[in-house]
Amino acid sequence: MAPIDPHSFTDSAHPLTKHIDLDLFLDFDTKIITGTATLTLEKQYSGELYLDTRDLAIEKTFDAAGKPLQFVLEAPHPIKGSLLRVFLHDHASFSVSFKTSPSASAVQWLDPLQTASGRLPYVFTQCQAIHARSIFPCQDTPAARITYSANINVPRDIRVVMSAAHVEISETHISDSRTVEKFVMEQPIPPYLFALAAGDIVYEEVGPRTRVYAEPPVVKAAAHEFAGAEEMVKQAEALFGPYDWERFDLLVMPPSFPYGGMENPRMVFLTPTVIAGDRSGVGVVAHELAHSWTGNLITNASADDFWLNEGFTTYAERRIVEALDGKERLALHLAIGWNGLQEEIQRFNDRPEFTKLKTNQEDVDPDDVYSRIPYEKGSFFLRRLEIAVGRPQFDGFLKKYIETFRFKSINTETFLSFLTAEFPYLEQQVDLESWIYKTGIPPDADVVKPKSQILEKILELAEEFQAHSSIVTGSVDDGIGVGANWHHFLNTLKQDSQSWQAQEWQIFLETLPKKINVKLADDLENLFNFSISTNWEIKIAFLTIAANSGYQKCFPAIESALHTVGRMKYLKPLYSGLLDSTPEAKELAKHVFAQAKGKYHPIAQTVIQGLLKKSNH
Repeated sequence: MAPIDPHSFTDSAHPLTKHIDLDLFLDFDTKIITGTATLTLEKQYSGELYLDTRDLAIEKTFDAAGKPLQFVLEAPHPIKGSLLRVFLHDHASFSVSFKTSPSASAVQWLDPLQTASGRLPYVFTQCQAIHARSIFPCQDTPAARITYSANINVPRDIRVVMSAAHVEISETHISDSRTVEKFVMEQPIPPYLFALAAGDIVYEEVGPRTRVYAEPPVVKAAAHEFAGAEEMVKQAEALFGPYDWERFDLLVMPPSFPYGGMENPRMVFLTPTVIAGDRSGVGVVAHELAHSWTGNLITNASADDFWLNEGFTTYAERRIVEALDGKERLALHLAIGWNGLQEEIQRFNDRPEFTKLKTNQEDVDPDDVYSRIPYEKGSFFLRRLEIAVGRPQFDGFLKKYIETFRFKSINTETFLSFLTAEFPYLEQQVDLESWIYKTGIPPDADVVKPKSQILEKILELAEEFQAHSSIVTGSVDDGIGVGANWHHFLNTLKQDSQSWQAQEWQIFLETLPKKINVKLADDLENLFNFSISTNWEIKIAFLTIAANSGYQKCFPAIESALHTVGRMKYLKPLYSGLLDSTPEAKELAKHVFAQAKGKYHPIAQTVIQGLLKKSNH
């Protein structure tokens, strides 16, 4: 007997769950979900069965005939939550009645004033990596794939969407002020892909397989932004084979959603920050679409193998971008990824274990070590394999890999065995050991570094900026010498950047030093108005520099951003920058978090609290 996952109580000696039927009553006043989960196991079983829970009140457990079953809910583990032991007697299915906590880690409840429409309350879930257990008791490991059905009882005006097929809306037998929306997911998924959202939600059709859902004030802009979804699906199918989930619908979330996107099958959740009006955010959609094959169809067996989800998907996303936009645009996406990889590896200097692709997360909260490394190092590793064997051969491998392991959860070693069986001489060409099991960037990574004429020009300008930054210690005047050279550089930058799109500016800003002279920051802001950009990648890249540099003129813009969005990709660099800056900047971070934390998802709240705690030591 042993756990099969470092983040789950699920035991290798116990049968896995194959299906869950859920009846959930959503109470927006108390912010509690009352429910019953009926679990069907892969075989009949007698003895203790271990389930994962977090902050759930367990009311009773019972068999199909309604006969009570004995259970024990243990004291909480700091990472895993509370082990629920259910005592079975030759049972293949059983039920658990429960209530969630108002502070359930997967759930965020929003009052009407916190929504875009301001008319109705809103609730949404985010279960990755180990938060499904805070909504219902389950074997909360990606190794335990389940199908499910769900009856969601909500107030009549509230609409529900889920990572499942919508079946019907029916009247309740209790009150005519509420309805029940019924859903079914017939394909087996890991529990972290369970998802629901409920609120003032409407939709527009944008393709034969795609609706864009959002609150009424947002839906038209969202539909415009994602009008190319069907073409993306076709490009992805050309690369990876048929799309197995019937529909590819998109839900634009409230601003507090903590991620850029979440690949929930049939209903992808997206941050509203990707709606820039210029369709520059479609890379996020391409990423979540690619997860339909790598992540949803083939899943990492545990968080130790997270790169199998995200590295493959980032690689796949960029193949879609290349097919749609060409090699020059691909090079810019790769450059953003390369910069991000280097930055993240530096961030983990004190914990190099988490710069490996295959990690050991025993006694580690996966949210604490979440980073871009599995995305970027994993993606560049696959790019390295493609270069080694050739694209046609690698594309054939990808399709065979997906077909072989579809609807399965696997670990890194299973992947490597499959890879080396397909390409027996690959280990003589690629240092697999360094890429997978060693820290940092492998010695042969130069082969995959992005190259293009546009990229070279951007990096040349960024290098020239750094030369000015390194010699300016005081204010820059309009005289000769440094001042004249600086203003000449600004004029050159203004001319050369006239045709730049969002990715060019993002690369330029992210390549600059995080701390610069405030006069240089002021000149950049006065010339380009980065702090009021409608593109969040550009805005946050500059505000991160402003935060690190103690550039007080941008403090109001930083404060506004921290009050406006809950995407952790933006929150973490802004809070980290402020906390590593001037005393005034540190005070701003503490002041804003005290005011804004209620707007953030519980996952984001915990992460930012960790940054604040670390800064006080």
